[in-house]
Amino acid sequence: MKAPFSKYLDSLTGGLRTLIDLLSEDHDYVSALATDSKGLVVRISQHSKSVGNRTMTTERGVVLRVRQDGLYFEYATDGFDPERPELTAEALRAAERAQRAAVEATGTAVYETGIIPDEPWELFVERETEYLPEDCEISGLVEKFSEISDRGMAMSEYMLDCNVAAQSTHVCKLFLTKNRYLRQSYVYSEGGVAAIVAKDGQNRFGYKSLSGLCGIELFDGIDEKLRGAVDLALELLDSDRIEPGEYDIITSPEVSGLIAHEAFGHGVEMDMFVKGRALGAEYIGKRVGSELVTMHEGALCAENVTSYAFDDEGFPAGDVTEIDRGILKTGICDALSALRLGTVPTGNGKRENFEHKVYTRMTNTVFDSGSDSLEDMIASVKRGYLLEGMDSGMEDPKHWGIQCIITLGREIIDGKLTGKVVAPVIMTGYVPDLLGSVRMASPDRQIFGSGGCGKGHKEWVKVSDGGPYLLTRARLG
Repeated sequence: MKAPFSKYLDSLTGGLRTLIDLLSEDHDYVSALATDSKGLVVRISQHSKSVGNRTMTTERGVVLRVRQDGLYFEYATDGFDPERPELTAEALRAAERAQRAAVEATGTAVYETGIIPDEPWELFVERETEYLPEDCEISGLVEKFSEISDRGMAMSEYMLDCNVAAQSTHVCKLFLTKNRYLRQSYVYSEGGVAAIVAKDGQNRFGYKSLSGLCGIELFDGIDEKLRGAVDLALELLDSDRIEPGEYDIITSPEVSGLIAHEAFGHGVEMDMFVKGRALGAEYIGKRVGSELVTMHEGALCAENVTSYAFDDEGFPAGDVTEIDRGILKTGICDALSALRLGTVPTGNGKRENFEHKVYTRMTNTVFDSGSDSLEDMIASVKRGYLLEGMDSGMEDPKHWGIQCIITLGREIIDGKLTGKVVAPVIMTGYVPDLLGSVRMASPDRQIFGSGGCGKGHKEWVKVSDGGPYLLTRARLG
């Protein structure tokens, strides 16, 4: 079935068109983004059961963007009345006057920005899905997840708890200008199992997840993640500390995705170029990795939780080759940053929700595949580690430092896995050194989208990332 577009948003269309006409009388650019997204969240453990309808991207409201005298202003509301659009026009103008007065009173310097391109474009997309979160039979889902949790508890005497969680969101967005009429509806889902274990005074947990551009049918795959989560938790109970040093490393697809996200994520979001906060601006056209490193970014370069048809500024989703055989080609860009930098928007203008401003944000960020087998990679390592599992990461876009916290490392000595496991593993380094050391890449590639990403400490949006197995060199501790 197709994920049906929101009837509520359709009911706003006429009123929003009238509102755009009213605001166009004294503004040279007007756009409206209206959202209506429904969600489902189910969390089950041995101690609690909860069901809710709020996910990271559930929302309902309208945000208007206008330009007058070279300055842009935005106004958000969850109470737009399509029968009385003039009320919203009056409220926007009053808020805009107050803001301009504050700017003048404080002597705040402003940057005059050009007019966002508004070529005619009409689009209607309803993506395929099997089930909608709003139609879910919740009691059956709670029973199913409870049974998985109980089964997990029976797998080991060391189990403390087994958490099963899943969520699904039906996203609907309407974007309007004088010349654009865009509508999209799609469903994305994610889920996972966390096994918590204890032994000899130590607590550890193992987590396995899945995600996809689909409905709650994805939840059928959660059962398959149970054994892996429990086994991982038990392995971590018997892990050792790593001896800090520089090692050859093989990164699993999940860890490769973390590196892609942190190494060339925020560092090539080009609103950071405008602010002078990213070293990447100085490396366009220069080598930042080995010949084996090619990286794509965009809602079209993979299919997962953040694969939309158009962004929150009404620009088409893209597939940007950020790195081509080691050469940094470009970054990604929202519409206003593109105007200031003299480039074009890449379809990466995203809002946390309708009440938040647009930033340049990542969507799918992935390394291209190679042709080397994992077995050949392992055989080539004299002393090093196979790294698996992603806990968290951070980067310094201004100096290109990177830090990734990896779930575990499997020791490799003389081309063979020894069976020794170290955890946790903290990987640090300078991005061009890390990517410049890549000397093998596998043909398989996986994408992971069960998390989110903030801009600094806030502005959370959905992202996904991934890649193949990579052989490189890094400092571990």
